[in-house]
Amino acid sequence: MAQDFPDSWGLMAQEFLQTLTDGWSKALASWQEPDWAAMGNMGNIGQGMPDQFSGMRFTSEKLQALQQQYLQDSLSMFDPAFLQARLATDKRFSDPAWSNNPVAMHLAALYLLNARTLLGLVDALEADAKTRGRMRFVMEQWLAAAAPSNFMAFNPQAQQKATDTQGESLARGRENLEKDVRQGHLSMTDEQQFCVGKNLATTEGAVVFENEYFQLIEYKPRTAQVFAKPLLMVPPCINKFYILDLQISNSLVRYALEAGQHVFMLSWRNPDASLSQATWEDYIEHAIIRAIAVTQAIAAVSSINVLGFCIGGTMLTTALAVLAGRGAKPVECATLLTTLLDFNGCGVLDLFIDEALVQGIEKEMGQGGLMPGRNLASVFSFLRPNDLVWNYLVKNYLLGETPPAVDLLYWNTDCTNLAGPYLSWYLRNTYLENNLVKPGKLTVCGQPLDLGLVDMPVYIYGSREDHIVPVAAAYASNALLPGAKRFVMGASGHIAGVINPPYAQKRSYWLRKDGVLPKTQAEWLDGASEHAGSWWPDWLEWLKGHAGGLVPAPQQYGKDPYLALQAAPGSYVLAKT
Repeated sequence: MAQDFPDSWGLMAQEFLQTLTDGWSKALASWQEPDWAAMGNMGNIGQGMPDQFSGMRFTSEKLQALQQQYLQDSLSMFDPAFLQARLATDKRFSDPAWSNNPVAMHLAALYLLNARTLLGLVDALEADAKTRGRMRFVMEQWLAAAAPSNFMAFNPQAQQKATDTQGESLARGRENLEKDVRQGHLSMTDEQQFCVGKNLATTEGAVVFENEYFQLIEYKPRTAQVFAKPLLMVPPCINKFYILDLQISNSLVRYALEAGQHVFMLSWRNPDASLSQATWEDYIEHAIIRAIAVTQAIAAVSSINVLGFCIGGTMLTTALAVLAGRGAKPVECATLLTTLLDFNGCGVLDLFIDEALVQGIEKEMGQGGLMPGRNLASVFSFLRPNDLVWNYLVKNYLLGETPPAVDLLYWNTDCTNLAGPYLSWYLRNTYLENNLVKPGKLTVCGQPLDLGLVDMPVYIYGSREDHIVPVAAAYASNALLPGAKRFVMGASGHIAGVINPPYAQKRSYWLRKDGVLPKTQAEWLDGASEHAGSWWPDWLEWLKGHAGGLVPAPQQYGKDPYLALQAAPGSYVLAKT
């Protein structure tokens, strides 16, 4: 059939592409300045764009190439084998119901063709990289929402299931929708199957200190002897700490304990109105620096080891720079997991953090207020809309399925608030102005900040597919810290790459045997070798070299005046937004 009507089909394709181009040109020329103050809650990220889009044009060479590709792909619309192969590469349309239904198959294939074309038009814009990135993000959101798989009228898989179950799948889908409306968020997992303290965060321990910012958990040793220098873990304060202590099979805490480490955990308080005026400096001084001092006192040592995850690593490094400025060195070595210190090229979030957005947040909550955890969760979910939003809408509501019980996804929905002044400082001085890398630019807790003073061995980990902390950005920390460093790259993304226990025998990691750290991560990778399995054993072997000798494991929690207050996981982690 493609050979019977090539001219007419090609003409139609040209007209359609020209319509797209003309429509975009008109839309861009008439784009209005959005209400940036309304974006201060970050839940509306990507809904408006600044007026630099006005009068934008397309690169003629790219537009011509896009037109030729569109014509070529359009002719393939009459080849069923080609369409089936194309649909099989997209999990939204990979179910046989799509390829067995000619109408649905062509509809899905046309959607994919038009989606690629629209994204190609974005790439053809005559604009700087950040502007194109912003427009691409918005277009990806629109395309993800417009997929025919999201609508019962166009989804043959959902229609077939409704027929096979005599409407039962539709009834279950309605029940799932009503439940999600009541709970206020889209279900990603069967939340009824998890309970913090019962089958999550179950490693035995006790809270040995608390203040208004955090509780400090000391875990019960699992070996007769432990290394003399304890390990303090600092998780991100935008999530609950138990990402590092999920279940027995994937707990980094338990793994370290079984290797003879004496582990402490900083458990953040979920901010309420009483912490609405808390600042970045408050968290550094009264949380991280305080936790280091208490851990030292309980273990009766002059120095400890520390681990920071994501923004927890950013805060931890800030605290270490403050301590170094004071002439103190209470830490022997540090581990930074998917951590940003240099915020140049820091991923998709950087596309939308500009002066207008930061000023809006500063105006709304810079002097006091809370960023709701649900808003933050929405932002991170829509960074991967097909995987973390529309996928669950289709399964929960159209197919009437109960999401499987996945501990990582339960943790992902267990949101935390953020104090407005803390968030305002963070966005301006990291994503917007990248001030952490400028020696003396910032004064934190009374000390001019210089990361060059953080002179200690550091283990730096980055995940290859991380969309929040790109692996190249994690690697950039090597150039900022003067001590001996070891860099390791793991497979997968921001969370799954980190939580990769050896028992699972999954994924892989990369390192360089020569220990050389070139200027860029790409150069480093050229000399790196891949190893099957988890990076955890490599990290523990490195940590042992900085943990001191073995001593008898403590027989009780804490040490006067820091005595056990309550059993782990404590009460702060149980607070909901």
